[in-house]
Amino acid sequence: MLILAIESSCDDTAAAVLEDDRILRASVISSQFDVHAPFGGIVPELASRRHIEAIWPVVSQALAEADVTLSDIDLIAATRGPGLVGSLLVGFTFAKALALVRDIPCVGVDHMAGHLLAIRLEKEYPGLPYTALVVSGGNTSLFSVTGRTSFTVLGRTRDDAAGEAFDKVAKLLGLGYPGGPAISDMAGHGDPAAIRFPRAWLGEESLDFSFSGLKTSVVNHVNQCRRKGQPLPVADICASFQEAVVEVLVEKAVRAARQTGSRTLVIGGGVAANPRLREQMRQRCRREDIDFFAPSPVFCTDNAAMIGIAGYYSYLQGNTVTPDADAFSRSPLN
Repeated sequence: MLILAIESSCDDTAAAVLEDDRILRASVISSQFDVHAPFGGIVPELASRRHIEAIWPVVSQALAEADVTLSDIDLIAATRGPGLVGSLLVGFTFAKALALVRDIPCVGVDHMAGHLLAIRLEKEYPGLPYTALVVSGGNTSLFSVTGRTSFTVLGRTRDDAAGEAFDKVAKLLGLGYPGGPAISDMAGHGDPAAIRFPRAWLGEESLDFSFSGLKTSVVNHVNQCRRKGQPLPVADICASFQEAVVEVLVEKAVRAARQTGSRTLVIGGGVAANPRLREQMRQRCRREDIDFFAPSPVFCTDNAAMIGIAGYYSYLQGNTVTPDADAFSRSPLN
């Protein structure tokens, strides 16, 4: 079965062509960094307009790279939510219209399911069940993955997602957008122990997250330096902030694996591309005798390939959408 997958939940317009669930024939991603960088974050209206401009060229490029035409496609899978509704509607409506014209089935995919299954795009991937941490700009959640379409939430953020905190701190420090890579790069020149920013544990057994207090602590530290006329130690702030986020993510993920009895831990989402997080998670899992898996960075950030994987399994369960199906801004999985 040839699958055309489309992703437009935020600021990336992406398309991919897959053969069943294992062979990725093409994956194309068009980012909007140049559009949103002047604003230090995503402007939803501008994101929607750019998706409209990019959707057909991106799909056409994916088909060309896969050496197929629309007449060869057997299934269309598109992100239905969560995300920015305006952005979602561009890709999801395009997918439904294309399926209607071609008279082929269309599947609406939960973006979270895509991240939970993205590891299956790698040559080596874990068997079921496993514990998964999805950490991105919009979500920071822990799941128990017991089947290809069976996901149970174990914990979630109570306020800011980790990626959102990265972006806000980067904006505060004037590092530009997107904030995650900028802070990661700057942190490599700083001391992660220079500033003891707070860690929100939320209870001994809690699997929930909170990063708003950490973000506020960074703001207060920056304001204090400025009031005193002191040089701003940007590299140390970045390294210390990143260390606080990573420590909580690693500890909570390992805690979730212990509580579920799982011996396998998977991470996904844009922040899962962070080198410090990947290394600390790998080291901790090694000490805990837990098998650790992380997708390649290109499959951590938003992409259509993971949507195709999730869409394929959803279709096998008999799930399709009708032309009047709507997008959703919040995930029912979370």
